[in-house]
Amino acid sequence: MALKIEKIDDCRWRIIKEGAMRTEGLIFASEQLMETLRHEQALEQVRNVATLPGIVGPSIAMPDIHWGYGFPIGGVAAFDPDEGIVSPGGVGYDINCGVRLLRSALNVEEVRPHLKNLADTLFRNVPAGIGSKRRDLKLTIAQERQVLQQGARWAVEHGFGNEEDLRHIEEGGVIPGADPDLISERALERGRAQLGTLGSGNHFLEVQRVDQIGDEKAAEALGLYPGQVTVTIHTGSRGFGYQVCDDYLRLMLRASQKYGIELPDRQLCCAPLSSPEGRQYLAAMACAANFAFANRQLITSWVRESFEQVFGKNAAELRLSVIYDVCHNIAKMETHQVAGRTRRLCVHRKGATRAFPPGHPETPEAYRHVGQPVLIPGDMGRYSYVLVGTQGAFEETFGSTCHGAGRMLSRHAAKKRARGHNIVAELAEQGIIIRAAGRATVAEEIPEAYKDVMDVVNVVQQAGIGKIVARLRPMAVIKG
Repeated sequence: MALKIEKIDDCRWRIIKEGAMRTEGLIFASEQLMETLRHEQALEQVRNVATLPGIVGPSIAMPDIHWGYGFPIGGVAAFDPDEGIVSPGGVGYDINCGVRLLRSALNVEEVRPHLKNLADTLFRNVPAGIGSKRRDLKLTIAQERQVLQQGARWAVEHGFGNEEDLRHIEEGGVIPGADPDLISERALERGRAQLGTLGSGNHFLEVQRVDQIGDEKAAEALGLYPGQVTVTIHTGSRGFGYQVCDDYLRLMLRASQKYGIELPDRQLCCAPLSSPEGRQYLAAMACAANFAFANRQLITSWVRESFEQVFGKNAAELRLSVIYDVCHNIAKMETHQVAGRTRRLCVHRKGATRAFPPGHPETPEAYRHVGQPVLIPGDMGRYSYVLVGTQGAFEETFGSTCHGAGRMLSRHAAKKRARGHNIVAELAEQGIIIRAAGRATVAEEIPEAYKDVMDVVNVVQQAGIGKIVARLRPMAVIKG
């Protein structure tokens, strides 16, 4: 059935409610982005999500939307706790894939002469690639269970970071309610050796420079200034989270039949939030989310160690501090205002970022007067953005905004486009050093595989669901 789409304004589009849809779809996109989206299955996925029981408000698509498993990547949907559902497809396979941004006391002139050494040291100290493992961190089964319950706090209490780090992580680095007894032996086995590793695909560790400030007040609050060197860490729950998702998809398929939930797509399998199966998934998902928080915290520690080795200064002198750490793939109970009512809702963000406004109590105190930091990676050849959340996002998108540039080409198509090119050499000519576990990943991640992230964040800013603070340019990129 063809979708009925109408333009609302220059950056909003409506998928008209019809058939089994319980609500309408709301797409954030410019005219130009919409032209590419019209041919995408992702918009059908927005419609399919709108058919799920207990959905509150529209089925939302961010301007970086593209096809995903069940829900589109770049999708946001909120559900009533009594009548609504929770769906692993609404979270994704890489549970709590997210981004962490560190600032430093170094400027680009200080770092440039040491950049090659820094890239090599980071590549050596942070394992990257498919199936990458740490050989210097041997977790017992009991310790792994502690990680699943305590998240980033476990890492800090074992010497990998400090209390200040925890104050600048979404949820303080731990989702409550995690139950390791609900995790399969296979998932535990996959996770044990992968904690503290980057992984593969679109995950990366990037040394950047601040090249543009968009909002001086917010930039000052976040400690950002032109020419400053920053580090972005983009990774998630590795094979552990993948296995948790895989395990629970089977449970959710049975639950969908048990509770008579009609699915337009089996990938949207789900269970009522109030059911035993729904509660089990949320407790298992929390384990994977906490694994991811701990993973980024451990990597942060090895990033600090790498900088110390290269620059011969201690971490205090380098002032490598966490600006913020946000989830991209998560389902959480949150409090929102809907039609004048205060409601607890389960907000699914699948390839989307929480973007709470100034004054929100869950925004770290240091940023409360400007809004929660929002970190939007682009591609390895262009730029990334730092934004802050807005009241507009809180009112219109359950406090959410985009999470990245959004893929334009499949991985297969990107590799085909990269044939005949030496991507590493071409980026080196632009002053960007690449270190990667394999050439295939570099080919899959060529800049042309992604939308220009500037087009995406411009829509976000124009729509009022995010405000640009700074633009970051890549200097050295570690890929899986």
